Amino acid sequence: MKKVSFCIPCYKSEQTLTKVVDEIRTSMEELSDKYEYEIILVNDASPDGTFNVICKLADTYPNITGIDLAKNFGQHAALMAGFAHVSGDILVCLDDDGQTPANEVYKLLDKIEEGQDVVYAKYDHKKHSLFRNFGSFINEKMTEFLLGKPKELYVSSYFTAKRFIVDEMLRYDKSYPYVIGLVLRSTKRIANVNVDHREREVGKSGYTLGKLLGLWMNGFTAFSVKPLRIATWTGISCAILGFIYGLYTIIKKFVLGDAVAVGFSALMSSVMFIGGMILFMLGILGEYIGRMYISMNNAPQYVIREVVKKH
Repeated sequence: MKKVSFCIPCYKSEQTLTKVVDEIRTSMEELSDKYEYEIILVNDASPDGTFNVICKLADTYPNITGIDLAKNFGQHAALMAGFAHVSGDILVCLDDDGQTPANEVYKLLDKIEEGQDVVYAKYDHKKHSLFRNFGSFINEKMTEFLLGKPKELYVSSYFTAKRFIVDEMLRYDKSYPYVIGLVLRSTKRIANVNVDHREREVGKSGYTLGKLLGLWMNGFTAFSVKPLRIATWTGISCAILGFIYGLYTIIKKFVLGDAVAVGFSALMSSVMFIGGMILFMLGILGEYIGRMYISMNNAPQYVIREVVKKH
């Protein structure tokens, strides 16, 4: 009998987590002839009583493990902490807010059994806020352009993966994990299944603008050099345009006999544009170098304060 490991990163979910776990237990009881299961709950230093709820669940059910991180490391680092503790043949990741339907996990598992390595849930109608949907859209486009994600593939936080994919992701020990990038570099056998997406019943998304920007930065600096190539080609393009404009002014002066006059506003605009582009490119380069420096210093992906499990 195969074992399914559920991994749930938890943040400000003290009012929703118990319901999510109950739904998982009910769903897996219906599949008990095919699968056994475990649940790994990772508290990402939530400021509310989320870890107390995790402790109660872990003390009640023998197949639930609770992990408490020492500080807020972010969703992807929390996932990596959970991956290090899973023991199943199939991994299932979902959210702690109840918006991802655990009662439809059979759809993802069936697709895995058909031979796919990773299966992502796809939502026809997402019930996130406008801000979160915009963030998801940007993330989709970024992964397409920078990480080579197929356009027809939809990625989400609700997905399943085979054990060897988990092992491959765990080989990545650098400071800035990005799960989507780790999946895309591990296999091409990735599929989608349609599931419902629910309205959020309690609270709001933990993703702020700062966290979304940090997530995007992790994605393209850890798994792609395309931003550096874009900076190079932008510099080359500016140099070519400058050369062409220089030829234009020479021709205008000596061939056509026109006086060359450059207005102060035009000059300042050019200086500001070129200066801004240089600083932007230096910023991208500095981001890469800074992250390399931090990784060389062995900064941890996460730090676990405590692991709770019923004995």
